[in-house]
Amino acid sequence: MLTSLQIGMTAAKAERGGLDRYFFSLNRALPDQDVAVRGLVVGQQQDLEAGEQAVCFAPAGANLIKRWKALRQSVPSLLNNADLVVSHFAPYTFPVLDQIRSRPLVVHFHGPWASEGAAEGAGKASIFLKRAIERVVYARGSRLIVLSRAFASILEREYGVSHSRVHVVPGGVDLERFTVRESRLEARAILGWPTDRPIVFTLRRLVRAKGVENLIDAVDEVRRRVHDVLFIVAGTGPLAPALKQRVAERKLDSFVRFAGYVADADLPTLYRAADLFVVPTVALEGFGLVVIEALACGTPALVTPIAGLPEVVSDLEAALIFEGTRPDQLASGIAKAVTGDLRLPSEAQCIAYAARFSWPTIASRVAGIYREAAR
Repeated sequence: MLTSLQIGMTAAKAERGGLDRYFFSLNRALPDQDVAVRGLVVGQQQDLEAGEQAVCFAPAGANLIKRWKALRQSVPSLLNNADLVVSHFAPYTFPVLDQIRSRPLVVHFHGPWASEGAAEGAGKASIFLKRAIERVVYARGSRLIVLSRAFASILEREYGVSHSRVHVVPGGVDLERFTVRESRLEARAILGWPTDRPIVFTLRRLVRAKGVENLIDAVDEVRRRVHDVLFIVAGTGPLAPALKQRVAERKLDSFVRFAGYVADADLPTLYRAADLFVVPTVALEGFGLVVIEALACGTPALVTPIAGLPEVVSDLEAALIFEGTRPDQLASGIAKAVTGDLRLPSEAQCIAYAARFSWPTIASRVAGIYREAAR
């Protein structure tokens, strides 16, 4: 059995984004592909669920320098039994590059750290430093795994990574977990959602790149065409206060609800309860695990034509891609979908399509790349 040391990001459930959910889901699936895993993440050991094979090397409150020192102390003992090292977050791989030089390194590229900082208004010095760290880590990787062709292009164009080292493997979904037995109305009853209104749902980190501001701006136009529509926005992030103020100023309180943090265990019910799932991202979306999760629950998903999002749904139905990211373009697509003027895949079609992305299938492809790197 191949043994991997996986360097992730965080164990804290309230802080887990797409990268973290991918990290833990992949690591649960890899042992069935004869790949043993041991992870390193930031957080508290009690944040980890049963079966999550990881060690918390530093508390979430530690600054970056303290995290790096703690990481360097944790790696040597775990490296002894590792055939290769796998990086999911360049900043936590950078400080141990000298320690892991005797092992092959595979890098999962979840997104350009520097560009994400720029999208959220980071200063030039910070962006320069982040990009420098990324370049060093990506140059060291013998194989780099990306979630979409769009992100492969970023690696090659912006970081100078050769095409031969880049492998495109999409994200996965736990089909058993996202198989919901309740009907849409039954799911709404569980959540206390209204049963007599069309519901549009989104689950996003509340930051600029995710485009929730544009979605809220689109609500006013949608409600003019669908008078009883309800938008439910789940997720946390620094923009939460501003977004709530935006809703209040536009007097949209009857049409927009903020669900805040949602536990992973509750996600299938939320996806199932909605008529439509929407991803309004304006920048840097490598794949969109939430899209496949919603589809697995039988709920069609509309996505913006940004980065890897179109790749996720285009083989299912091209009409699931918005014309653009502007509020009027979001409003047009959502209104057409809710009123039936836009052809949407059926519940059965959504579920069947999501099955292509089962974690055993995805993990098998990832394991094959790991074995190539370890030869």
